[in-house]
Amino acid sequence: IGTYTDLSGVTVAWGVNNSNAIRMVFDEVNAKGGIHGRKIRYILEDNQYQVPRSIQAANKLINRDNVFLLIANGGTPMNNAVMPDQLAKGVPNIFPLTSARSMYEPYHRLKFGFASSYYDQMRAAVKLLVEQRGKKALCAMYQDTDFGRDVMEGVRDQLKAMNMALAAETAHKPTDADFSASVAKLRDAKCDAILLGTIVRDTNQIVAAVRKTGWDVPLMAQVAAYDSAVAEVPGGVTEGLECMTSVLFVARDDKRPDVQAFLKNYQAKYGREPNFAAQIGYSAALALVEGLEKAGRNLTLDSFIAGMEAIKNYHDIFGSPAMSYGPNIRQGSNKSFVAVVKSGKWDLAMPNAIGY
Repeated sequence: IGTYTDLSGVTVAWGVNNSNAIRMVFDEVNAKGGIHGRKIRYILEDNQYQVPRSIQAANKLINRDNVFLLIANGGTPMNNAVMPDQLAKGVPNIFPLTSARSMYEPYHRLKFGFASSYYDQMRAAVKLLVEQRGKKALCAMYQDTDFGRDVMEGVRDQLKAMNMALAAETAHKPTDADFSASVAKLRDAKCDAILLGTIVRDTNQIVAAVRKTGWDVPLMAQVAAYDSAVAEVPGGVTEGLECMTSVLFVARDDKRPDVQAFLKNYQAKYGREPNFAAQIGYSAALALVEGLEKAGRNLTLDSFIAGMEAIKNYHDIFGSPAMSYGPNIRQGSNKSFVAVVKSGKWDLAMPNAIGY
């Protein structure tokens, strides 16, 4: 089993922690004798969150290492660039480390998405802001990338379904750092809520730029910004920021035994506390193991697909929405929770996951 992900680039906090948790699961499985007697060999490659390096890494994993499948490959444009050749060679793409719709659409029997997409999350966010909170002048700030455009398709499609349009929008490069002019543009448009197609660094910079002007406008992001590095910005800069998230981030003082075991084992193995990306990796790896177990002793590509399609109402240890697969069903769940930053931590803003 192989993974190419960011081990040294701009999303290193996601790639390292996610792959660490996956390796931890595989090591635990191997220590118990493997899956139907098979031990997992896990091969990890650094893509530095770059498309050319992803193609190079995937070529090595597929052609030299002869991986059976790839799991948690990092990045939307990276997966999109690699998948055509990967799928043509019969190598499944399982639970990529991105919430883009292209990870499960259009349908391909070898593509399995994990949970709600950026698209799902933002459609649900728009519906919530308009129908339940009475917002009328929605605006957006987003990265001018495959990721950002996927976020915006959800925003635009839900607004269109409600006969509405954005009051204003701005696009930026992932490396941009000055958002004062963009914020001024949205404030002049009298936005009453801002939707964010941003990740970690640009989320923090944008929220800081908004608050610096004294503008108390609500801000709503999606799972790419749902990170402790966003909640813990010094001075409470991000206090009140909301995110749609497919999987819940648990606190270190969570009392559930399975969660405590995960936290302690990860800390002991890697010398650091697991972040949200680690939780996603842990859940994804356990779901994959379930699919491999259901595939039976005589593992083939067809038996693996049948095993994955047999996963029904899979519940992870963190309380995420139940995930199910089946013939022609390649997305585990399309529901999301609404989280909010309170006192430097992510908290639930609503008790139940929502859709659109």
